[in-house]
Amino acid sequence: MSFVLIVGSGRVGSTVARNLLAAGHEVSVLDGDPLSHERLDAGQDSTWEGAGGRFTIGQAIERDALVEAGIENADVFIASTNGDNTNLTIAQIAQKMFNVPRVMVRVMDPARAEWYSAQGLETICPTSYAVQMFEKALELPKEGS
Repeated sequence: MSFVLIVGSGRVGSTVARNLLAAGHEVSVLDGDPLSHERLDAGQDSTWEGAGGRFTIGQAIERDALVEAGIENADVFIASTNGDNTNLTIAQIAQKMFNVPRVMVRVMDPARAEWYSAQGLETICPTSYAVQMFEKALELPKEGS
């Protein structure tokens, strides 16, 4: 069982959080919008906290918010806000300042995702996956082939 801190409780972050909690992990979510908590409760038999989850309202760019959300104990950090700049900044903070063993970051821009991956961040690029899926569905050769 791992302690996972997820920043961003949008569609992706909240779904990953619920799935990880259901799988037995300890999960903390940090988001600046108090209303984003509703996504964590949606479709559940109990509240997010009742199921064992943690939720912190705050800006992930602020050290105090990260500490309150539990970053000092995190085994895994997932940056899943809707902004590449925010995700990349907080992922580097988790990696370099807090020495989180596994740091994952969602990056929409494929070129940036590739560069940050080379810097040691585990990047997830939905744009690249979408392109691959379309190419596979259409059976097109990959760009540059």
